[in-house]
Amino acid sequence: MSTTGEYERFFPYEEPYPNQRSAMAEIAEALDDERDVLLEGAPGTGKTLSALVPALEYARRTDKTVVITTNVHQQMRQFVEDARAITREEPLRAVVFKGKSSMCHIDVEYQECQTLRDTTRTLVEKETERAELNQQAEALLDRIREGEDGAGEARNTVTDELDAVESELEELRDGNVCEHYYNNLVGNTDEFFEWLFEDVRTPEEIYEYADQRQLCGYELLKEGMEAVDLVVCNYHHLLDPAIREQFFRWLGRDPEDVVTVFDEAHNIESAARDHASRTLTENTLEEALSELEDADDSRAQPAENVLSAFLGALRATYDDALGFGEREQVGDDWYDLTIANSDRRDDLTLAFLDRYEGRGIDAEVDLALQLGRALDREYEEAYKNGQATTRSECQTLQAAEFIAAWMADGGKLGQHPMCSVRRDAGTEEVYGRAELYTCIPREVTETLFEEVNASILMSATLRPFDVIEDVLGLSDPATMAYGLEYPEDRRRTLAVEAPALFSSERSDPNTQSAVADVLADATRFTPGNVLLFFPSYAEAERYHDRLRNRADVTSRLLLDEPGVETESMRQSFVGGDDAILCTSLWGTLAEGVSFDGDDARTVAVVGVPYPHLSERMEAIQDAYDRAYADRREAGWRYAVEIPTIRKTRQALGRVIRAPDDYGVRLLVDKRYTRASADMGKYGVRGSFPPEERAELVDVDPEKLKFAMLNFYADLDAYPDEPPRP
Repeated sequence: MSTTGEYERFFPYEEPYPNQRSAMAEIAEALDDERDVLLEGAPGTGKTLSALVPALEYARRTDKTVVITTNVHQQMRQFVEDARAITREEPLRAVVFKGKSSMCHIDVEYQECQTLRDTTRTLVEKETERAELNQQAEALLDRIREGEDGAGEARNTVTDELDAVESELEELRDGNVCEHYYNNLVGNTDEFFEWLFEDVRTPEEIYEYADQRQLCGYELLKEGMEAVDLVVCNYHHLLDPAIREQFFRWLGRDPEDVVTVFDEAHNIESAARDHASRTLTENTLEEALSELEDADDSRAQPAENVLSAFLGALRATYDDALGFGEREQVGDDWYDLTIANSDRRDDLTLAFLDRYEGRGIDAEVDLALQLGRALDREYEEAYKNGQATTRSECQTLQAAEFIAAWMADGGKLGQHPMCSVRRDAGTEEVYGRAELYTCIPREVTETLFEEVNASILMSATLRPFDVIEDVLGLSDPATMAYGLEYPEDRRRTLAVEAPALFSSERSDPNTQSAVADVLADATRFTPGNVLLFFPSYAEAERYHDRLRNRADVTSRLLLDEPGVETESMRQSFVGGDDAILCTSLWGTLAEGVSFDGDDARTVAVVGVPYPHLSERMEAIQDAYDRAYADRREAGWRYAVEIPTIRKTRQALGRVIRAPDDYGVRLLVDKRYTRASADMGKYGVRGSFPPEERAELVDVDPEKLKFAMLNFYADLDAYPDEPPRP
C-alpha cells in the first residue's frame, strides 16, 4: 500500500493546490483497492496532477502502465507540460501518441499503410535471407577449395535458393514499399529512442525528427511504447474496441495491467456513442454492386441479391420520407429523416424485406461476407506485388458487414435505425445513408472499465455521480468532489431574472430587448473582457448584432462562428482589453480552453442552452426511459437536462482559474433563479450541485449594474473612474 511520501515524489511543484493533497490520498487508496474513481474538481484546481501522481506511483509499484486520454487538444498540451515537469523530479518514460493520419510522411490511408508495412517487412526479411545465403555460399566455396566431400552439392543447393530469393526480391521491389519504414528496419534506431526518452516528446516533434532522417515516426513510436510508465493519447485509442485491442498490444500489456485516466470525462458519453454508431452510404452500395459485376465467383449473385435490394429500399425509403419541397432544401450536411416505428421494424427494414427476392437473407449475407473477405485479400495481394498503385477497400465487405449488423441489431434496445440524405457537391444530386445509431454508450464503455485494472474519470462537471455510473456502466467507483476553494469574496455568481429564453420566445422583440439590456449592462460594468455563451451560433449572431447597434456598447465586439479555428479566435479575444466575444455554448470555446486572469473577467450563459431536440436526442431519451424505467423522467434528465447543466457549468468555469483571480459569472434566464421552482422540469436551479447552488444570488435585471459595480469597485478593479449607473 502506498504512503503519502511515496506518491508525492511524483509531484513536480513546490506545494499542491487546495484539496489536491486530499484528492491524491483518496485516489491512491482507491487504486490500492483496484476501484475506479470519479473525480470532480473545479476548473484550475489541478485535477490532472491529482490523478497522475498517485496513478504513476501505483503503476510503478505494481508494474502497470498509466494511459491518460482526452478529446480536447489543449488538454493534450497540458498533459505534456505536466509529464515534463514530473520527469524533472522522478525519471519517467512517457510517450505521446496520435493517430496514424496525423503522423504519416507519405499520406496514405490506414489499410494502405498496413499493406505497405507488411510488404516492406517481407522485403527486408528476404534481403536478410539473401545475405545469409550469400555467407553460406562463400563458406561452402572455401570448403570446396579445401576438397571437402559434398561441399559442391551443398553449394549448388544454396545457389538455387539464392536464385529463388533474388527472383522474389525483384518482384517485391517492383511492388509497393514504404521507404520510411524500410529505413526503420535496416537502420540503427537506438539514437531515436535515446532522444525520445530524454524528455516527453510531442507527436509534432517526433514527426519532424523522423522526417529529417527519412524514418517512420509512427512505427518507431509504436515500438517504443513497450515498458513505458505513461502514455498520452486521444479518446479513440480506448473507446474504439478494435483500436483498443491493438493499442494494448503495442503497449505490451494485457488490459488488467493498464490504469486509464480520462480527462473531460463528461464527454465520454457522446464520444462513445460516436464510436459505436455504424453507417452505410448509397455510394458505397453502388460501388459494391459494380465490384460484384466484375467478380467471377458463384457467391456474387447471392451478394448482389442482398445489396441491390438494400440499395433500392434505401432510395425508396428516403424518397417516401422527404416531404413536399423538402428535397430542394437538402444541403451539404447530412439531413436526418424519420424512419423508426414504435410498433414494428423501421421503414427501411420493411422496404428491404419487401424488395428482397433471394433464397434467404441470412444465408446470402453470409455468402456476401465470404466473398467480400476473399476480394479484400485479392486487393491486398495486388497492392503488395505492385499490380495496383493504391490499396483498394472492398466495398462489398463493408456493405455486407453493415447489412448483417442492421438486421441483427436494428431492433435492439439502444440501437436506433436512421436514414439521412445530403447533396453531392459535384453532381448536385441527393443521395442517402443508413445509420445504426447507438443511444446508450455503456454498450461501448462498460467492457473497457471491466477489463482494465482501474480507471480515473475526472472533470469539473461529473456530478451527479449516480448518473455517470449508470450511463457508462461503472461498478462501485470511489467518488470525490472538490469545489472552488479560492476566496469567495473574489467572485460573484448571479442568476439574472431575465425572460426565459424558451425557443418559442426567442423571436419576441421585447424578450430580445430585455436580454440585450442585461448584456449591455454586463459589458459596461466589467473592467475587462466579457465572454457571452448562447444556446446556438444563431443566437450568438443575433445578440452580437443587437449589441453592435447600441450606442452604450463601445467594447471591441467579436463573433465566433462554426468552423472558426479555436486558438485563433481565443487569441483575437485576449489580444486586447475591453472585448466582448459572442459564441455558442455548444461550440469549442466553452470547455478545455483557458481564459486566465485578464483574459476574461465576466462570463455569461444566456438562456438554458438545451441541445437541439432532434430525432437523435429523442431516440436517446426514449432509450434511457426504457433502460431505466424505474427512474422518473430518466430520458429527459439523463439525455437533456444533466448534459446541458454540465455544459453550462463548464462555460462558467472559463473564469476564476487561480487563487488570485477574480470575476463575475452570470446566468441570464429566470429558470436559474429561485422562482424556477414553480416551472417544473424546466426550472434548472436544483440541477446544480449544492455548494454551487448556494453561491447563486438572484438579481433583478435593473439591479445587475449595481451588483457588478459594487463587486468590481470593492476589488479596485477599474483602471480609471468606475462607470456611472
